Parts: sequence; structure tokens; C-alpha cells
Amino acid sequence: MKNTILTLAQQKRNGDKISMLTAYDYSTAKLMDEAGVNCLLVGDSLGMVMLGYDSTLPVTMDDMLHHTKAVTRGAKNAFVVADLPFMSYQVSVEDAVVNAGRLIKEGGAHAVKLEGGKEVCAQIQAITRASIPVIAHLGLTPQSVNALGGYKVQGREREAAQKLVDDALAVEKAGASAVVLECIPAPLAEWLTGLLNIPTIGIGAGAGCDGQVLVYQDMLAMYNDITPKFVKQYGSIGDMMKASFQAYIQEIQAGIFPAKEHTYKIDKAIMDEVKSSYEEAQHETRNND
Repeated sequence: MKNTILTLAQQKRNGDKISMLTAYDYSTAKLMDEAGVNCLLVGDSLGMVMLGYDSTLPVTMDDMLHHTKAVTRGAKNAFVVADLPFMSYQVSVEDAVVNAGRLIKEGGAHAVKLEGGKEVCAQIQAITRASIPVIAHLGLTPQSVNALGGYKVQGREREAAQKLVDDALAVEKAGASAVVLECIPAPLAEWLTGLLNIPTIGIGAGAGCDGQVLVYQDMLAMYNDITPKFVKQYGSIGDMMKASFQAYIQEIQAGIFPAKEHTYKIDKAIMDEVKSSYEEAQHETRNND
């Protein structure tokens, strides 16, 4: 079934949990889509897991468009959300609408996601007026890592928790179709989920949210150097990949690969003719010299 902004809203009303994973390329998006994942997020996390940056801040609109196009070509039924990267919407409302429009028109996304609460409500309102669904993002907002002082749990103190509540209500009123809640206490996320009419998608926010999202490299254990507390690893794909790469290297060095079954045949008579023709040409060349 094709997932849309309306089917996601219906899932919340029905109490059916929403599944979301990050995706950054055609092949992975196709596999996730065939597996039945509801939503694919082309996150600016691609800066870290695909491009090798140490944060999401260097990611550009061109980066986001490149990867969004690839994902939308692979997703037939999943609802595709694309991140607005750092400084693509903060400067002005006009920038926000133009860049959101590019992710929809050029990238093929179905919705855009942006970080922030009350301070970006004007952008949310303007983007939704342009008939573009907006997913808000509260709690740990990676684009604000410098202002937050690092990647830390948010909303534990009274004032911070109240700000999360105020921001959640504000982005819903501004027209957001859903909100990602990242790294906030589970009881607060569960209470917010009941308070809001729009779906909540949690990442490090407990099981009380309407849905969950993870970076797929994390849940497949593709990297072992960083494993956030909220990540459950559903496979050891990184180890499997490295073992396969090593086996490939060893078989090449040992002359095992490619074996006969991996090669193509040619008629022996044709091969003999090619060799004979070459040898005749070489003989004629030597005689002319």
C-alpha cells in the first residue's frame, strides 16, 4: 500500500505504529521499500555516514538533492521525507520555501523535515501554505550541536521539558504533519504523543511514540566505533561485509576466483583462428622488417 501523509495520520488514530529508517541511495531504498518500511528519511545524517563529515553541518542542498533523487527512484510505496540542511531555512522564510520546493520538485520527496520549535514556525507555516508537508524535529537537534554543547539528552530539567512541550504544540499549530522527538526522556515523549494530534516519531525517545526511526547503518551495525544507547542492532552487517571483502581478496591472491563457472566460453575454432591470424600478421611484420 502506498504510504502518504494521510495514511500516517490514520496509523496514529488506529494505534498502528509507524516504521521509519534513513535511506541515502537507490539500492538501500529499494530493499527497505520491498520490506514494507512506512517511511524513508533522507537525513542530513548522510553527512556523517555517507560523506565522512564529523557532523551534519557541512551538508549542502546539492548533497540532499543528489541523495533524495536516488532514494525516490528506489521507493515505490514508502513515504519519503528529506531533510532541509543547515542554513537552508534559518536565514529567511523565503529561503525555506524555495529550498523545500526544490526537495519536492527536483528531488521527488513527499515531505521535508526541519529542526526547531517556535523559532521556525513561520517557516513551517509558509512551507505548508505552498502545499508541502512538513515534519518537525525537536529534542536533540543535530544542526544545533554547537549551541547544545554536544550530542546530549534533552528535556530532563523542568525548564527544558516545558520548552519541549511549548515547541511541540507550536509546530503542530503552525501546520507540521508530524514531529520527530530525538533523545528525550521516554515518559515525556509518551505524554507528548498523547497530547498531540499529529504523529510522533521517536529516536531515543522510548516506545510510547507513534513510530520509530533509526539510522540504518546503526541498526545494521555497519560501524562499531559509535553505538548510541538507543540503538538496537538487528544484524552484524559490518562484520559480514568485512569478512566478505577479505575472502574476496584472499581468493584473488590464491587464484581461486574467478573459477570456471564465473567465465564465458568461446568456440575453440574461433579462438584458433584469432591466434592464427595474429601469428600470421606478426610473421609478415618480421619479414617486412
